[in-house]
Amino acid sequence: MTIHFGTDGWRAVISDTFTFHNLRNVTQAIADAVASDSWTNGYTTSTKVDPHKMVIGFDTRFLSDRYASDVARVLAANGYTVFLAQSDAPTPAISYAVHNLGAIAGVMITASHNAPRYNGVKLKAHYGGSATQEQCRKVEIYLNDNEERARGPNLMDFDQARQSGLIQRFNPIPAYGEHLRGLIDYDTIAENPQRVVVDSMYGSGRGVIKGFLQGSGCEVQEIRGEMNPGFGGIHPEPIRKHLGALAGAISTNMGNFGLATDGDADRIGAMDEEGHFIDPHKIMALALKHLVEKRGWKGPVVRTVSTTRMVDRLAAQYGLPVYETPVGFNHIAEYMLKENILIGGEESGGMSIQGHIPEGDGILMGLLLIEIIASANSSLTDLIEGMLKEVGPSFYHRVDLRLNRPISKEQMITKLLEKAPSKIGKVKVNEIRSIDGIKYIMKDDSWLLIRPSGTEPVLRVYAEGRSGEIMDDLIEFGESIANSET
Repeated sequence: MTIHFGTDGWRAVISDTFTFHNLRNVTQAIADAVASDSWTNGYTTSTKVDPHKMVIGFDTRFLSDRYASDVARVLAANGYTVFLAQSDAPTPAISYAVHNLGAIAGVMITASHNAPRYNGVKLKAHYGGSATQEQCRKVEIYLNDNEERARGPNLMDFDQARQSGLIQRFNPIPAYGEHLRGLIDYDTIAENPQRVVVDSMYGSGRGVIKGFLQGSGCEVQEIRGEMNPGFGGIHPEPIRKHLGALAGAISTNMGNFGLATDGDADRIGAMDEEGHFIDPHKIMALALKHLVEKRGWKGPVVRTVSTTRMVDRLAAQYGLPVYETPVGFNHIAEYMLKENILIGGEESGGMSIQGHIPEGDGILMGLLLIEIIASANSSLTDLIEGMLKEVGPSFYHRVDLRLNRPISKEQMITKLLEKAPSKIGKVKVNEIRSIDGIKYIMKDDSWLLIRPSGTEPVLRVYAEGRSGEIMDDLIEFGESIANSET
């Protein structure tokens, strides 16, 4: 059994590697790692942490509730008091519960935006965000050590654990909703209520945004909110190609704009009144503009290396520093734990703001987008067009190119540095960064990022151009790199 934790936990195909047997072994390793002296890793929190308390949640995927119950049985058998969600819930709600209840850690059963055949484990730290890389490595060490010693998992009968109080069912939504009320201006929304379509994509965000907007005057129509473990045959990822149902709902006048959350609701996507997809880059830039200009907030901005530089141009206007991190919200979380970050986000749609836990949150950002539109008393289309006039046009594209043979990140980075071009297309290369792959920053603030996958022979190419022509030139150059490796 070879199990590795990636940037946000462990994911595998159901009934292949993701089995009850393997999950119990992983959970035993988590129990062992959390019990170790160095688990908290020097991170502090204002909440008193109970080293014997754990939180467990799950999404809408096939068997997720059963998997979560087995995780609870193993943790209970190891002496932990387990708070197990009553029903499927968003990852950010479970993450907030870890922090709010003062638990030492949490486990979320989900494969997030991955295809229906996958399930997974997201490991949460006591501060309400993803476990650190060091903590995940510690789990892997215990997992391998237990296997070598033929040490199986401790397992307790579920009903017995319930009767003894070691497993307690709870609803994470009320406390999470109350927390979001301190971050979202519901008064502004109530003064200018919106007509919105929410596409939950059959995920565990179903009903949450609609429920939180009750009493606000908003007319909320939810689609794909019923239980469907197969997600209707799509990846529950809020990107353009999976949101045909949302575009159709808007076209039939069910709402003036749309919001979409992924399988566990830690990512956000949107559509304007014409059914045009609004990607996370524009959502993050719009949120930054609103938080500074309407709320008067200040603080550093954090974004991953693959996220728009529109936020850099806005931050420069406001005199705010910008931190660039490798891909993965866990890197953003590290900054949020150290500084009072204004907003942090990544190109995949995970974002968080000041005052929230260091966790991507599609529910929070969906509500904030409604606040932004209500506050401006304008359409989403007009807001985006106005912002682009201010910070300049932005054309973004990403392609994943399969190579015939694997190549290490180190080899690719060395090659790209050695053969760095002076210009791409007609634009000069101004700067080269190697924080995560190789990033060419152009003279006009366009950029190209080339990232080899660490797990498969795939080259990920991201480009943001100040014009469609420049973006095409950047992508073409990235594709030529991939072709040279085939």
